Amino acid sequence: MIVTLNELEQAINYWRQRLPSAGDELRLCAPAAALAEPYAGLILSHGRQLELEALGEAARAALEEWLGAVGAKKPVQDR
Repeated sequence: MIVTLNELEQAINYWRQRLPSAGDELRLCAPAAALAEPYAGLILSHGRQLELEALGEAARAALEEWLGAVGAKKPVQDR
């Protein structure tokens, strides 16, 4: 399955709204932070999409929960 840059951004924003930044350093919540790493990688490499398998376990779980919350038709498959 392909995950797009736009989907990662939407999922990060979902998590940022659901669990706002915390602490003096305003760190991202764990799900947003997990998604931010592959998102930044795509930005730096000028990529637009990546394979689901490229996501770590935490990022995949955060993406799956976001997809469920927004009622996405695109299923995320465990591999």
